[in-house]
Amino acid sequence: MSPILGYWKIRCLGQPIRLLLAYKRVEYEDKRYEVGDPPEYDKTCWFSVKFKMGFDFPNLPYYIDGNVKITQTLAILRYLGRKYGLEGKTEEEKIRVDVLANQAMDLADQLFTVCYYQYDRKPQFLKELPAKMKQLSDFLGDRTWFAGETLTFVDFLIYEFLDEHRIVAPTCLDGVVNLQRFLARLEALPPVKEYMASPSFLPAPVFNKYSLYEIEQRALKGKK
Repeated sequence: MSPILGYWKIRCLGQPIRLLLAYKRVEYEDKRYEVGDPPEYDKTCWFSVKFKMGFDFPNLPYYIDGNVKITQTLAILRYLGRKYGLEGKTEEEKIRVDVLANQAMDLADQLFTVCYYQYDRKPQFLKELPAKMKQLSDFLGDRTWFAGETLTFVDFLIYEFLDEHRIVAPTCLDGVVNLQRFLARLEALPPVKEYMASPSFLPAPVFNKYSLYEIEQRALKGKK
């Protein structure tokens, strides 16, 4: 039986997992739950089954692989990293992976908070972004991947969050050439390139329908 990845029909926290699975050419079911239209934004599709699936901590995303049932983005990525040899080879690489995985989640949490609930803070968020991008640029340095010369699960995580930042703030990577090259390098991996060109790839939306960012995007499209 093929594994099942469950998440909302958006990019956000599910996309790094989809990218990793695409890279390893894993055949799996991409179960996408879609929030209803405004103003209700009904979530019955997920809440009706949330506590019936046997998870210790029911949440999205989830991953079912035989008898293995996991929730939480990092837990799933770490499991897949161990299973497919994408956790780092040396102790130094594994430490870099652990550090960046948590840093990436902090970065994403700040982005999600602004885009979902505190959109009035976007100007301040954008003002602080160059310093955060420089930290990541310095951490990457002249390495091929963030752990070193070995591709790891954290590259898919930070790729997605950098790309989401690039969508919300198109100029945020100006001046950090190594981050731009990192994004292009990951996109050029043959399995990833094929996936991004396929109907299975989800280019948008980044966030759920009720996020202030997506509400604004719908309003802007309505004016065109």
